[in-house]
Amino acid sequence: MADSSKILLSGEENSEQIKIDPSVLEVILGIAAEKIDGVAGMRGSLKSGLNWVLGREDHGKGVNVKVDEDNKLIADVYVYLESGVNVPKVGMEIQKELKAQLLQMTDLELKSINVHVVGLAFPEDENDAEESQTTSELFPEDE
Repeated sequence: MADSSKILLSGEENSEQIKIDPSVLEVILGIAAEKIDGVAGMRGSLKSGLNWVLGREDHGKGVNVKVDEDNKLIADVYVYLESGVNVPKVGMEIQKELKAQLLQMTDLELKSINVHVVGLAFPEDENDAEESQTTSELFPEDE
């Protein structure tokens, strides 16, 4: 989840200020990450799971934005990747696209983007590869 602190944007011409909640940035980054080739999905939380059951979509799931002590933004992105993709290449593409998307939409720069691959998505059947996928945790927490 996002910090409760707001991010402050100051206008240069008339000293107006805009406050942005980090959860808004999480939604922007979550939508951008899901559109990248090779990303099968985002890790959800209990809250996003309940939203899914209730028919709501949680676009910010799998993204955590925080502000460090130097007032720089750090994003942690938790993704499931499709099996057979080049993991470092997809990871670098995620970093590049998220940085560009946030800069374009908010004029904010990310200090770092940490990509966490939490699992791989394998098609159940080669004939139904596009219709249904299962996910597999790389490091299950049950052990």
